[in-house]
Formats: sequence, C-alpha cells, structure tokens
Amino acid sequence: MAACVTDMAQATVCRNGIAAAHLKVISIFTIFVTSVAGVSAPVMLARYFQGKSLYDIAILVIKCFAAGVILATSLVHVLPDAFAALSDCQVASQHPWKDFPFAGLVTLGGILMALLVDTVASSHVQHTHYTPVETEEKEGGSGALSIELVSGGGGGEVERVEELMRLKQRLVSQVLEIGIIFHSVIIGVTMGMSQNVCTIRPLVAALAFHQIFEGLGLGGCIAQAGFSFGTTAYMCFMFSVTTPMGIILGMVLFSVTGYDDSNPKALIMEGLLGSVSSGILIYMALVDLIAVDFFHNKLMNSNLWLKKLSFVALTLGSASMSVLALWA
Repeated sequence: MAACVTDMAQATVCRNGIAAAHLKVISIFTIFVTSVAGVSAPVMLARYFQGKSLYDIAILVIKCFAAGVILATSLVHVLPDAFAALSDCQVASQHPWKDFPFAGLVTLGGILMALLVDTVASSHVQHTHYTPVETEEKEGGSGALSIELVSGGGGGEVERVEELMRLKQRLVSQVLEIGIIFHSVIIGVTMGMSQNVCTIRPLVAALAFHQIFEGLGLGGCIAQAGFSFGTTAYMCFMFSVTTPMGIILGMVLFSVTGYDDSNPKALIMEGLLGSVSSGILIYMALVDLIAVDFFHNKLMNSNLWLKKLSFVALTLGSASMSVLALWA
C-alpha cells in the first residue's frame, strides 16, 4: 500500500493536463506517419521484387523478420503490460483480481480463440475450393466408387494447392491485423487518458519506433498474401489510424468520465484486452508464421543457407522489438 501511495504522489508531480494535451496532438500525427512508413515498406519492397528471381527469397526473409517482430510484441510488450495492469495495487487489492492470475487465463483464452477461428476458417476454405465428387468406374460389370476432389476454379493440382496457400495466408494476415489493432487501440487509449507528462513525453518517440517495427511485421504478412491494391491499401490504412484514433478516444473518455490511465476500471479493461491481444499474437506468430515457414516451406527446406538467413531475420526482428521495451 505504501508503494501505491508513493506512485500516486509521483504522478501528481508530473500531472499537467494542458502540456499533456499538446504532446498528444503531436503524437497523433507522428505515430500516424511512422505507422504508414512501417506498414508500407514491406509492401513496396515486395512489389519492387515481384517478377524478379529473388522475389520468393525476399518475401520469405521479410516474413521471418515480421514473425520475430510479432512474437516479441506479444511476449515482451503486450503480455507484461497486461500482467502489470492487473497487478496494479489499486486492482490487485480487490476481489476477484487478487485471487487468480486472470492475465494468464485470458491470454490462454486468446490463444484458443485464435485456434478456433483459424481451424473453422481453414476448413471453410478447403470445403469451398475442394468439392468431393463421387464417380463410378465400371470394370468387368462391377461398379467401383471413387472420390475425386475438384476445385471451383479449375486448373491443375499445383495451382489448386497454391491457391489454398494464398487464401490461408490472407486469413493469417486478417486475423493478425485484428490482434494488432486490439493492441494498438489499447496503447492509444492509455496514452489518451493519461495526464502524466513524465510518462507521455518519452512515449511519443518510443511509440513512433514501436509502430514502425510493428508495421513491418504486419506489412510483411500482407505483402505475401497477394491482396488486391484496394485491400492492401485498406489494411495498411486501418493499421495506421488505430493508434491515433485510440489516443483521440482516450482523450474523449477522460473528458467525459474523468478517468485517467491509473483508474482501476481503466486498468482492468487494459489488462483484459491486452491479454486477449497477446494470446492472438502468440498463436499467430508461432503457429501460422514461424512453424509454417521453418517446417513446411519447400524453398527453405531445400536451401540450408536460406534457412540460416531466415533464422537471422527472425532473430533481428525479435531483438529490434525487444529493445524498444526499454522505452515503451
């Protein structure tokens, strides 16, 4: 309880609503620009390499870097913040929050929810594009029943498999964006509700870099999915505006309710949403990004040097995002 009183005393010294509002306006434009730059860079690189001999290799390396960024985001940024919010003295002193590790439980729920969505959507895609057709072959007067798989789009088996992989990658990108949007909105709302200048000032620069690397992660997945120009632009735009919109929403919430980011209700909401987001991102990074590329990618498995390069890219992505935890 003494620590709680000390924290509140420090927050009072740094509390300045007018200065905080000015910093928030600056952060809205700064974060929007850096988000656009981060998410657009892999997409532009992929379009530059498209049609060239290094295209597949470039896409794979970009995606591995992206996987490292997403994994570090979930484990080093989102999950610790969720635990910290629900372990705050104002929350942890109340029932039921002091009786059970809800952050871990909700993270588990986020992982299971991502698995359910992934399984159901993948099954739907496979049933839509592979229709079982019964054909009867007559040999010697007796009928032999066989099952054929036909694709709605026609073409050879290789083309059908590639189409399924492309649809799977699009699904991964969309679910991944949902998890990242959760996280971005939470960051924005928390900053928007805060009146603590000592907290906001270093966060502006730190979040700018945070959005660049997170944008690189999402942009790498979008680039491989092969969306149309309109869909790609829409997904990049949605990522870019979520944190600025979250900041605006947080400012509105503070003006309407008077709650700041240290309010117990705000901390509980931050902790629960952060835990869900963390679970989704952990699942997507490990199962749909890292496992798929390192164990089921023919190009990587046939080239040892490419596997080494991909692991280096994965490590660099993880390290880059982890270092940012010193500031944000």
